[in-house]
Amino acid sequence: QVRLVESGGGSVQAGGSLSLSCVVSGYPSSWYSMAWFRQFPGKEREGVATVSTDGSVRYADSVKGRFTISRDNAKNTLYLQMNSLKPEDTAMYYCAAKIGRVNWLLRHYEADYWGQGTQVTVST
Repeated sequence: QVRLVESGGGSVQAGGSLSLSCVVSGYPSSWYSMAWFRQFPGKEREGVATVSTDGSVRYADSVKGRFTISRDNAKNTLYLQMNSLKPEDTAMYYCAAKIGRVNWLLRHYEADYWGQGTQVTVST
């Protein structure tokens, strides 16, 4: 059974930074493409960033140049470094995994496994 556990959410002022982590257990994370999603109240989860099994990355246009996704397969951990945060980045953030190589921004219905989510709140 694959399990994903996020950490690192919290509250920050606009312009600040936060770093999210997602620890994968159950199977080697190297088997999976990994992604970060976020969900606004009343909206579907939207893809933020995806890192494939070969290390290639994709970002949503809204976060390009501000967010960085990375993975450490030795630690079975996925990261999201978020800089220059804006109030509109306020959302619940989820990590997700899909077995195999994904060279596009993963869509929510494509994910095989999900974490429980961590709240990010950006204030003005």
